[in-house]
Amino acid sequence: MRHPTMIMAAASTLVAALLIACAACSTALADELYWVVGNRASAKCEIVTSNPVVIGDIWFADGPYKSRADAKLARSTIGACPKPESDED
Repeated sequence: MRHPTMIMAAASTLVAALLIACAACSTALADELYWVVGNRASAKCEIVTSNPVVIGDIWFADGPYKSRADAKLARSTIGACPKPESDED
């Protein structure tokens, strides 16, 4: 029969490994998300791939969206965003 301390140590190691795996999955999934941000410095609404912090020149953020196409569609419906002159991001 195994000692209770050994069982607890094994369980703790398993939990730690699962937490690390979940964190890695979350990071991988976050790489595929898109946000629309209003940028005062450029006077444009830009599509970014990292979760924006609304401070300074970034005055609003909308998202996340699962695809760049979804973010572009959302940007086209936001009244504060000027219409892009071309197919720029």
